[in-house]
Amino acid sequence: MNHVTLTEIPRIYTGIAEWAACSIYIAILKKKFHGAYLIIIMSIALFLQCFTQLVVGMFPKSLWIFGMLLAIGMMLLYFYFCCDLNWMNAGYYCVRSFILAEFAASLEWQLYYYIVQSTNNNHILLNGLVLFLVYGTVFFVIYLLERKHMYLQQERTTIRELIFVIVVGGTVFFVSNLSFVYANTPFSSQITREIFNIRTLVDFSGLTILYAYHILRREMQAKYDLDAMRNILQSQYAIYRKSGESIDIINRKYHDLKHQIAVLRSEEDSQKRQAFLDEMESEIKMYEAQNKTGNSVVDTILTSKSITCQKHNIELTCVVDGKLLNFMHVMDICTILGNALDNAIECEIQIEEQEKRLIHVEVLSKKDFIVLRFENYFEGKLEFEDNLPATTKPNKEYHGYGIKSIQYTAKKYNGWATINKRENWFELTVVIPANKE
Repeated sequence: MNHVTLTEIPRIYTGIAEWAACSIYIAILKKKFHGAYLIIIMSIALFLQCFTQLVVGMFPKSLWIFGMLLAIGMMLLYFYFCCDLNWMNAGYYCVRSFILAEFAASLEWQLYYYIVQSTNNNHILLNGLVLFLVYGTVFFVIYLLERKHMYLQQERTTIRELIFVIVVGGTVFFVSNLSFVYANTPFSSQITREIFNIRTLVDFSGLTILYAYHILRREMQAKYDLDAMRNILQSQYAIYRKSGESIDIINRKYHDLKHQIAVLRSEEDSQKRQAFLDEMESEIKMYEAQNKTGNSVVDTILTSKSITCQKHNIELTCVVDGKLLNFMHVMDICTILGNALDNAIECEIQIEEQEKRLIHVEVLSKKDFIVLRFENYFEGKLEFEDNLPATTKPNKEYHGYGIKSIQYTAKKYNGWATINKRENWFELTVVIPANKE
């Protein structure tokens, strides 16, 4: 191996680095395939990435940029095909993987060049050993670091964020490889070791910048999600307070009506009026019985949602022991019951046949757990986005925060929430360990 070839990283090594960099992110992200299918796809991707690099190596220097874009395009397709990502998110991780691959390949070849120059040993086994140790160490460390700051659900990459990582990645790649393409510039070097140092250190700086930016994005997104859930919680609590005031007025009106009915019954009335008054009294008794659960907060929420259901011809049935929730904070009860019933009512309103508009609520005790189950009739196919039911709302930016706030509140009490669909029924179940105090 002569001096010229020793200063250039073999194309197949670059292809392996690019494939490995993509693969560690794919291992963390939500994937479309698993098991044997994923292994087959990753093996095919390794072959295609190395083949692409070998073909690009045959291009003239004037097509160097085009060749690199072609290799990056293969990485982008690898991400998009294997992971449950849109093109924006795939592009974001593609740029980060590309800089990681550049750093790993540069570091490995710089160390190998140093060993060869120091020992005059250029054996193929030495080459393979350095490749295995450096790639294995770099990618394993990055995997451990990235796993701590990876989104469990699909993140939202904006155009501005994607442009930023592309600019940073492009700048890092251009500066790190400047001396290989244009030797006669104020920022280039013609000394081999200096070229290696520039390339490796610039790639490492770019890798660090993108990693720090990713952590910042993660923290900002977590803060945004938490603020959104807090706003939903506050809004549910505000609705509860407002509903409580309205229901107090309704209670007084119902109380007055009972006295009015008693007066009317003492008079001589027609059978039609008598039947009408009987119906009014029956509705009052049903109202009173339905909202005496043993917890005033639960009573207020159920009464408020019952009125909403009546307006939209939705049949709401409840089997609720409100006393089981007495240990919970008022705002937490509002979050779970309010969001769950709002989602169910929103679904039922879209059903054209009014006799199918059905909602059933249960709050009961099972062994050492409190189970809150919300069921509503559902038509159509249930699709999921980020483990949440797909929204039909035009503004999808705030999709899923109602369910997320329920999950967050359940977790606060060491519980959990699950979503299930059986036949034509959508079911949301919240399980919370019972308070034994």
